[in-house]
Amino acid sequence: MTPPWLLAIDLQRIFAEPPSPWAAAGFDAAADGIERLLPAFADRAVFTRYVAPAEPSGAWVDYFAEWPFARVPPNDPMYEIVPRFRRAARRIETRETFGKWDERLRGAVDGATEIVLAGVATDCCVLATALAAADAGVRVRIPADACAGASRADHERALAAMALFAPLIEITTVAELLAG
Repeated sequence: MTPPWLLAIDLQRIFAEPPSPWAAAGFDAAADGIERLLPAFADRAVFTRYVAPAEPSGAWVDYFAEWPFARVPPNDPMYEIVPRFRRAARRIETRETFGKWDERLRGAVDGATEIVLAGVATDCCVLATALAAADAGVRVRIPADACAGASRADHERALAAMALFAPLIEITTVAELLAG
């Protein structure tokens, strides 16, 4: 059995820095939790990055009509990993979708059957990634204090929704993960 991997979801400037309308409440506290986790995972950490599709299609057309500020090239500075993680982010998987779990990401984590999922936003990319990974048969552990949502209330609602998927998804804390 392979050891668990850490997936650090979307620790990017667009989600960290106001005045971005997508800045996650509690980003810095979540980032602190991820920094505490990183040493326990050594080289078993993958960072993800969201970028807008070059040509939105389907429902994405309406979505980006509402959020035109995000329609920039993938190399725009707002899509960069925040400076505090640039050195740690040796493996980066970029997707044009909220949910990051797919066969390429499964390969990036060496087919691990357990992941620790942390990052932003709890109520969007973390939630979408957790559900897809759990559906694929991967045990997902989410340290609530290493995630942040659009608001505190959205964060809590997303955690409550994911908790309904126990035992596939387990809500935990950084301290519990490090102790175990």
